[in-house]
Amino acid sequence: MRPIYKTFLMVTVLSIGLRLFSISINNYHKRSPFPLSSSYESQPLVMQGGDPYIRALMRTITASEANVSQPYHVLYGGQSVSDLKQHPNRCITIVTGPNEGNCTTAAGRYQFLNITWAEKAKQYHPKSSGLLWWKSYSFEPEYQDKVVYRWLKDPQAWGVNIPQLLREGNIDQVLRLLSGTWTSLGYGIETNSMSPHLPKIYHQVLQEELG
Repeated sequence: MRPIYKTFLMVTVLSIGLRLFSISINNYHKRSPFPLSSSYESQPLVMQGGDPYIRALMRTITASEANVSQPYHVLYGGQSVSDLKQHPNRCITIVTGPNEGNCTTAAGRYQFLNITWAEKAKQYHPKSSGLLWWKSYSFEPEYQDKVVYRWLKDPQAWGVNIPQLLREGNIDQVLRLLSGTWTSLGYGIETNSMSPHLPKIYHQVLQEELG
């Protein structure tokens, strides 16, 4: 075989290999902990009132984290629970991604891990039951919303004023900031098919909230 043809063959094989690798990587990033809807049927918040910009952001987080018909009740993997008196705290095996084989307790509209819920509920939950270190916090939809709402509004928690950034139109900056917590927001390790559409979704639901 002439050298020129050998070189051509090697370049062709390499190009095909790189293309297949790229497809594989893209498909990996589109995997999700549970089946996502092909489009986002925006679920209104149960919580009433509040800053419309933060409310729109909360609904945007739902689009990639819990895009199902009953987001407040969903567990990782797509199962749902009816009892939300407390965080469900069910450890379910992770089936894809860098943490495959481990288990996660992610639950609810914002896919709270039990340890994160315990920490943030202690700070932001408006109502607790029990005494001293035996306190518990309801995981009912209203309280899922209120804890996340107060958390997102707290500048000390994030190092920036998120409501101000949103009013200035910096939704991409906010999503990048939050991607360390909600890893499907477009800059994390669990990017999925909804992630690229989140800025557009945010602007759509913001108009609803402002209206």
